[in-house]
Amino acid sequence: MKRSYLALTLFCGAIAVSAVQAQPAMQGKTDKGPALVDHKNMTLYTYDKDAKGKSNCTGQCAANWPPLAAGSDAKPTGKWSVVTRDDGSRQWAYDGMPLYTFKKDNKPGDVTGDGAGGGSWHVAKP
Repeated sequence: MKRSYLALTLFCGAIAVSAVQAQPAMQGKTDKGPALVDHKNMTLYTYDKDAKGKSNCTGQCAANWPPLAAGSDAKPTGKWSVVTRDDGSRQWAYDGMPLYTFKKDNKPGDVTGDGAGGGSWHVAKP
């Protein structure tokens, strides 16, 4: 009985971890309404100067707007895709648009990056 319970617990735990890894982000709440957030509940953003499937935020831009990293085993699913950056790293994209956090957001729900850069940064919407 104890072995069956342990096996079931491990199996359920593996499914839960797998489900978290399968979806790189989730929907959260911000002062600007529903938004995509990372697993720390930090707001995700898109950049007008990006193209679908291509990040144009490098160097200091990427230091201020950290890309939502995708592991080497990340697989596209539904509206989620993976972009290979110029430096060879991988980044998650939603509906083709690369996703970023903002270094000046201090806590979950912050949206201080919305409209930054002359209006070229936007809260990513589900």
